[in-house]
Amino acid sequence: MTTEFVHDERAHRYTMLVGGEPVSFLEYQDHGSSLVFHHTVTIPKFRGRGFAAKLVEHAVNDVQAAGRGPITPTCWFVAEWFDRHPERAGLLAAR
Repeated sequence: MTTEFVHDERAHRYTMLVGGEPVSFLEYQDHGSSLVFHHTVTIPKFRGRGFAAKLVEHAVNDVQAAGRGPITPTCWFVAEWFDRHPERAGLLAAR
């Protein structure tokens, strides 16, 4: 099965598709000079397969590649993802 990531900048949303079917979403607020990752969800039948973690990683990589940030994670899942990846802490907003 193919995995695809879609970034809809107008909707402030990243979507992960597997085999053409949406499996996980990450929504954010764009404040111009910073981003707030505020909601991550995986469709219930796809939970427990690591899709949300892969989506967060993709979104963080995308933000970094675009020279954007910092990121404020108000979604508990994104905050825990950053806790598990301290090497990415440079993208976090100062607390």
